[in-house]
Amino acid sequence: MSTQPNLSNPMKPDELARATAEAMYANDACSKALGIEILEVRAGYARLRMSVRPDFLNGHQICHGGLMFTLADSAFAFACNSYNINTVAAGCSIEFLRPVQGGDVLTAEAIEQTLSGRNGIYDIRVTNRANETVAMFRGKSAQIKGTVIRVDD
Repeated sequence: MSTQPNLSNPMKPDELARATAEAMYANDACSKALGIEILEVRAGYARLRMSVRPDFLNGHQICHGGLMFTLADSAFAFACNSYNINTVAAGCSIEFLRPVQGGDVLTAEAIEQTLSGRNGIYDIRVTNRANETVAMFRGKSAQIKGTVIRVDD
């Protein structure tokens, strides 16, 4: 199986990315439960949004870091699966740069930095409503067997 995008596929790369994201989101109970919205997906790229609800606040009354991580991880997932090759996280890290208050709206923008063989690296910037960077996430991806959606050649 080729680990690179199928260039003979009749769908354009960005169309395939959107179709793949729609299929993934349909089965993504976690993202739906957290109110994560897909704003934009294209080949190697995804932008998602999540409102910080009162039940997302930790004991310091700021957004729980695990929820910011989940938003960034979801953007990473949609970006690295955008070629319709099943892809999972091989590793990731996050740096929390500033606290996020309840009622704020977070946006995670995932950008592919490199894709070589079966492995990729993606940087995800999480911003608040004021467009201040609140976290930086780096994900390392690994392609596995199969596709997200069936696309006939």
